[in-house]
Amino acid sequence: MSFHEVRFPASLSFGSVGGPERRTDVVTLANGYEERNTPWAHSRRRYDAGLGLRSLDDIETLIAFFEARQGQMHGFRWKDWSDFKSAKATGEVDFRDQVIGTGDGQTVVFQLLKSYRSGGHSYARPIAKPVMGTVRVGVEQDALREAVDYTLDAATGRITLTHPPAEGQVISAGFEFDVPVRFDTTSIQTSVASVQAGDVPNVPVVEVRV
Repeated sequence: MSFHEVRFPASLSFGSVGGPERRTDVVTLANGYEERNTPWAHSRRRYDAGLGLRSLDDIETLIAFFEARQGQMHGFRWKDWSDFKSAKATGEVDFRDQVIGTGDGQTVVFQLLKSYRSGGHSYARPIAKPVMGTVRVGVEQDALREAVDYTLDAATGRITLTHPPAEGQVISAGFEFDVPVRFDTTSIQTSVASVQAGDVPNVPVVEVRV
């Protein structure tokens, strides 16, 4: 899939509405019980970029971004202001935020992950688009140095350690991240009168697998 490593203007995504969706197939049996199954291992996020537009300059920026991506052709990065870092919403990124793996004495490549926990259950979300300059990595309680102890592939979210951690050692990471998305529309319809009146266009974007 063609993907441009460029972020949709964060000033325009601020104020947008969206979040995760899950697909679940529900079959109600004759006795009233249900059978539920999901074909998706991971959730998919949708947003409306139109709600962040506030001026004619914003409209011009949106159209330029849409044309440069050739509409739905190329994916791009999106900042989800409600969920964009490994730490709590009001916290600072720290290398101890998220456990991303356990050493076995051989493995050196680890995928960035963010865990969502509620009660006794959790979901591990792969993070494929970390923000350069925000990633922190550690083994046990020791912080590692980028380009010395590890390298980061910002296009995939994979960490490659210089040396494999010993068996049982915990690898952790902290980071900010973007969501890989594409436009979910073939056209952008705007009106000068509508913008001046406070109305906004509908500009849907949807998460893509990368």
